[in-house]
Amino acid sequence: MYRNLTTAEIEQLERQGNIAEDWSTVRVAEPFCAECIRNSTFEGAVSLGSIESCKHTEGDLTLREGIYNSALSNSTVGNHPVIHNVHMLSGYVVGNNVLLFNVEEMTCTSDPHGVAWLEPMNENGGRRILPFSGMTIGDAYMWARYRGRKRFMERLEEMTYDTLASAEGCYGRVGDCCVVKNTKAIRNVTIRSTEADRTEVDGCIVLSDGVVGTGCTLEHGVIAVRFLLGEHVHLEFGLRLNDTVVGDNSTLARCEVGNSIIFPAHEQHHNNSFLIAGLIMGQSNIAAGGTIGSNHNSRTADNEIVGGRGFWPGLCCSFKHSSRFASYCLLAKGDYPAELDIKLPFALVNNNTSKDRLEVMPAYWWMYNMYAMDRNSKKFAKRDKRVVKAQNIEFDNLAPDTAEEILHGMELLRGWMAAAKDGVVYADGMEKGKRPTVILKAKEGLAAYEDMLVFYAMKYLEGERTEANGESMNEWVNIGGQLVARPDMEQLIADVESGKLDSWNAVHERFNALWSAYPAQRQAHAYSVLCRLAGAEKLDDAQWQRYQQRYADIQKYIEEQKVESRRKDDVNPYRNMTYWDDAERAAIL
Repeated sequence: MYRNLTTAEIEQLERQGNIAEDWSTVRVAEPFCAECIRNSTFEGAVSLGSIESCKHTEGDLTLREGIYNSALSNSTVGNHPVIHNVHMLSGYVVGNNVLLFNVEEMTCTSDPHGVAWLEPMNENGGRRILPFSGMTIGDAYMWARYRGRKRFMERLEEMTYDTLASAEGCYGRVGDCCVVKNTKAIRNVTIRSTEADRTEVDGCIVLSDGVVGTGCTLEHGVIAVRFLLGEHVHLEFGLRLNDTVVGDNSTLARCEVGNSIIFPAHEQHHNNSFLIAGLIMGQSNIAAGGTIGSNHNSRTADNEIVGGRGFWPGLCCSFKHSSRFASYCLLAKGDYPAELDIKLPFALVNNNTSKDRLEVMPAYWWMYNMYAMDRNSKKFAKRDKRVVKAQNIEFDNLAPDTAEEILHGMELLRGWMAAAKDGVVYADGMEKGKRPTVILKAKEGLAAYEDMLVFYAMKYLEGERTEANGESMNEWVNIGGQLVARPDMEQLIADVESGKLDSWNAVHERFNALWSAYPAQRQAHAYSVLCRLAGAEKLDDAQWQRYQQRYADIQKYIEEQKVESRRKDDVNPYRNMTYWDDAERAAIL
């Protein structure tokens, strides 16, 4: 593919202001237009793909194909490059149709053992992982989480060094059709990009020691050090990021995030929000003023915060380490004074300072904001623009993991309701300290939880009781967005430890196989949920008919509540008072 330069080409290149440490180490592919290389420097082994005399347009910017006013060292450049004013490009493999413009530095070590480890979830480094090109969010979480399995940890590290030593996993790669413009520095970074799903890095960016997934956009002053980005991640407006894994389809802007693992579909874009030492399990939103992990409650910085799927702290929320939240917890704004362990999913949590108590309302989303609950279940899948979906993701907010949380929550509620005093339901074990935790609307929440389970089960049974045969799994783990039955996860770990799964590609194939089996497993689980609600091993005809009728009633309730919860905005006089008339409001909204 590559050939040495001819004497005539070398003479022409030198006349055009080019300098080489040794022209014999510069090789080119056909067709090669020497006219398109000017005022550039070449050191070490440099290989250049096809270069022709033409122009490329990127937005408002039009540049000639070729290499101009740049310095290249020990790098391979693909076909049809547009490289202008790159002060130093060293140690990189650059794909086809890549645009590099006004880049001060792109450098990379060739030693896989020189790659920096990142330290997610915990600032003490005890969960450190080594990112590589092709690593999924689930890979990162699995490595950080299962620290008690020593042999498993050893095998993951061995597999990673094998991957880094290969062409596929090494650092210093830029994928096809990537655009990098006006960027300060990129050091030891792989930028994944394809023609169908290209990545853009633009505007005073500093990146060091990390992997950028396909379809990502990084712009406007981002600084990221020791990181892993999934697919279609958007970083912008002065974000500071370190030692963090960011899941697919997430947006981070204007904030500070460090030492965290964030699952897919996360939003955090306020310049006064802060997330440190956290595991946020996706479909989440951190509002302005949120200080998640702002302090530690031990003598060293080794505490953690875990937020389940749908974690949503409101304005100006501050939590103490260590805290844990069930799925779809909505937290009212406030400075929460002690560690929390919120065990009830889909709950509203409130720090009531006037009564000096913690208040928790179970099933709040279902009872009072059905529009948002229904929308959240659909919008994440609708917004998923990934071309290649390496990370499997369950987007539905009612799934095996949340169904099991609801069942556990119902058990807790029954116990607390039985011990109620003077009509007040008190909970224990949800906040450290002596002040009480009060359950609001416990009876209504318990009934709502049961409706949620019936809706979940009947939705996935699709009206067919006989199709639910198979082993039901009552324990599930969320691996980066993919729900895996715990026995299947234990088998995967054992197979890695034994060497049956001997590479990350093999691990990914297993996860994909589990994803293919997931719909049938979810259906079996759905049937088991109905059986547990009915207190029976199998449903008889009468029980099945009752659940079918109840499902129809719940569907009607959902449609009514979606309209009702949205109507609250439409009839709110304070919301409408900023418009002159209904016509203006309709045009805006």
